[in-house]
Order: sequence, then structure tokens, then C-alpha cells
Amino acid sequence: MVISEDLLAILVCPLCKATVELKADQSGLKCVQCHRVYPIRDEIPVMLVDEAKIEE
Repeated sequence: MVISEDLLAILVCPLCKATVELKADQSGLKCVQCHRVYPIRDEIPVMLVDEAKIEE
């Protein structure tokens, strides 16, 4: 797994503060509320709103 369970448990969306979940293809973290996907680069989540893309 790219992101540890401990880290995933404490990460939240920086915009709406909702929980984020690892995408099935492990390419990013998706917010459960606003549907923004934050990319993972070199095994580090990029939790910047400007870097996120909205997915439905």
C-alpha cells in the first residue's frame, strides 16, 4: 500500500475537513464530501487545494 493506514486515519480534506479515502488505483486521495482528488506523488500525498481535481 502506498499510504499507511495510520496516516490515512489522520488526513482530512484541507478545504472542507471531511475524510479522504484512497482511490482504488492508489493514484490519489478522494474527499468523501467535496469529491476532490489529491494526487500522490513519490508516495507523498499532495494535500493542496490548487493541486486537486474534482471527480464525481
